[in-house]
Amino acid sequence: MIASKVRVLVVDDSSFFRRRIADILGKDPGIEVVGFAGNGESAITEARRLKPDVITMDVEMPVLDGISAVKRIVAENPTPIIMFSSLTHEGARATLDALDAGAVDFLPKQFDEGRGRDASSQLARRVLAVGSRGINRRLGTIIRPQPVVKEYTRSTSVTARKGSYKLVAIGASTGGPVAIQGLLAALPESFALPIIIVVHMPASFTSAYAERLNSQCAIKVTEASDGDLLQAGHAYLAPGGKQMVFEQRSNGIVIRIKESSSDQTYRPCVDVSFGSAARLLPANVLAIILTGMGSDGKQAARLLKDGGSTIWSQNEESCVVYGMPQAVEKAGLSDRVLPLIDIGPSLVKAV
Repeated sequence: MIASKVRVLVVDDSSFFRRRIADILGKDPGIEVVGFAGNGESAITEARRLKPDVITMDVEMPVLDGISAVKRIVAENPTPIIMFSSLTHEGARATLDALDAGAVDFLPKQFDEGRGRDASSQLARRVLAVGSRGINRRLGTIIRPQPVVKEYTRSTSVTARKGSYKLVAIGASTGGPVAIQGLLAALPESFALPIIIVVHMPASFTSAYAERLNSQCAIKVTEASDGDLLQAGHAYLAPGGKQMVFEQRSNGIVIRIKESSSDQTYRPCVDVSFGSAARLLPANVLAIILTGMGSDGKQAARLLKDGGSTIWSQNEESCVVYGMPQAVEKAGLSDRVLPLIDIGPSLVKAV
């Protein structure tokens, strides 16, 4: 098959920002910018006309805002949409609303001198990662047949028995905020274990995200703070820009929040937090790797597996980006490969 470029529609009320995004994406040989729109109504019209593989969308726009446009585009012609967000608490809340409406990912609307190269390459990578589904829809191809069974269980000689878990650890990246929300919503208030959550998000987003999860879930969800004691029925979200590790004290396991080092790509990092849990509870962690780019979590999953803990991963069909779960599954570390919709109920049964 001839390679196909990811076709992108750029939506923003600023002509300067539209040109900037087009210039950035145009440098990647695998991407083609096929159109522009300056407001939400125009975005709906152009999405209908052009049928792009990916749409980049601003939140605040005249005539019709980005969130309303996302709802209508997803309802009419589902397309991967990446939102641009300001790095503020209010910007985070609006972006989370857009993800609830059907957007698949977001990026900070920040391309200044200091961050330009990193932000530019990140935009192109995200577009390529989420764009493959759009290409397959456009070309009428299928990545793989839908599985006959809903899940896959790997035969393993070391699998924790029901009741032996002491901690649930969840890691995700692209597509993770919505996936985690659905997973946690399936858990009862009486859930018997503490939960740690690591998702690649900016520092300004995690407090707003924790507030949203707490308002929508029966269990308690908070942004983790240094010194928090792990409690059953409580989910602790790693703060953006930092690293969350764990320490054994006389009264239990406490969270320590550390500054990220300059060589750490992900802040927070799944490998860092899961690796710390592996050292304290080598045989008693149920780790779950969800949708996301890259392979963050694979190294720690190996540590957990070697210690006797259990690893679950999200299946390809339900992922926004099948990167992190694929890395774990291909390494032979997944005990169960599950559709997202089944992970929450299966977790309740396992615990």
